[in-house]
Amino acid sequence: MNLRELVSALNDFASPSLAESWDNVGLLVEPSPPHTVNTLFLTNDLTEEVMEEAVQKKADLVLSYHPPIFTPLKRVTWKTWKERLVVRALENRIGIYSPHTAYDAVPHGVNNWLTKGLGACTSVPLHPSTAPGSPAEGTHRVEFCADAEHLDAVLSKIKGIPEISCLTTLPARVESEEQTRVSLTCSQKALLEVVALLSQNSLLYPKTEILLLQKPLLPHTGMGRLCTLSEPLSLSDIIQRVKAHLQLPHVRVALGAGRTLESPVKKAALCAGSGGSVLKGTEADLYLTGEMSHHDVLDAVANGISVILCEHSNTERGFLSELRDALAIHLQNKINIIVSEKDRDPLQVA
Repeated sequence: MNLRELVSALNDFASPSLAESWDNVGLLVEPSPPHTVNTLFLTNDLTEEVMEEAVQKKADLVLSYHPPIFTPLKRVTWKTWKERLVVRALENRIGIYSPHTAYDAVPHGVNNWLTKGLGACTSVPLHPSTAPGSPAEGTHRVEFCADAEHLDAVLSKIKGIPEISCLTTLPARVESEEQTRVSLTCSQKALLEVVALLSQNSLLYPKTEILLLQKPLLPHTGMGRLCTLSEPLSLSDIIQRVKAHLQLPHVRVALGAGRTLESPVKKAALCAGSGGSVLKGTEADLYLTGEMSHHDVLDAVANGISVILCEHSNTERGFLSELRDALAIHLQNKINIIVSEKDRDPLQVA
């Protein structure tokens, strides 16, 4: 497949618009066009060892779940390992694509895969995603009625305010008087100017309505998951299930206040990777994630919530095999898709 055609298909699989605003997703390194992709190489972390593996396996595009370029690079030299990744990629005509939190959000993504470690359960996003691009412009809608005496002067001033769109006028009847109903969409900054303008008119201001425009929620899409188990299980049983699902010999466990390993778990909140901020404040019997700060763990425990920590990328890496199969179907088996054998969590139990 042509690289740009493949990137378009990957974006269709999980829209980059679903990623968190702080994230750096999409095509990060692009060899000069035209660039044909015969082999797509999947990894959780793109380290130098993994890049050498990609070169040896003649990959044309690396899909790295974590973006190897996150903070801006001021230069591309041989000095730092992330700069060397870019050099090696371009020398060997290998593109780099990263989905990261877009894959966290989608219904067929990392977090839904992680829920399978709990067994039979239903789940909903902890922080639902909103539909991208709707509404297209502006954060607020302002509506007011004006009579013919004031209409032209007010409209003239409003049209001079930046960041206003969808300005419309319709005939209206207010208290048996013929008036014009004005509707406009504006940004938060423009809203302050519109309100200031209307407040100067004692007749217009009381007839003003301000609506906050909210984007509709996307079903089954968003960050984290709150899982309700079909049948309560002991924490001990949950630990064994999670270890089997993630193929780990050990996990770290903190018992909630008043809880034991035999305490029942009915509701579990989870988040792949670093879940402290996503899980915080959620009412559940258990938090499952890769890593949390010491103080977030203390807060959970004090609230009677047990915590299972598996190390950051251990809660993500196993998804790659499922992703390989899903992408093969999505891409109609047009390219060869392989999963890295060198990719691993940097932390081990010694």
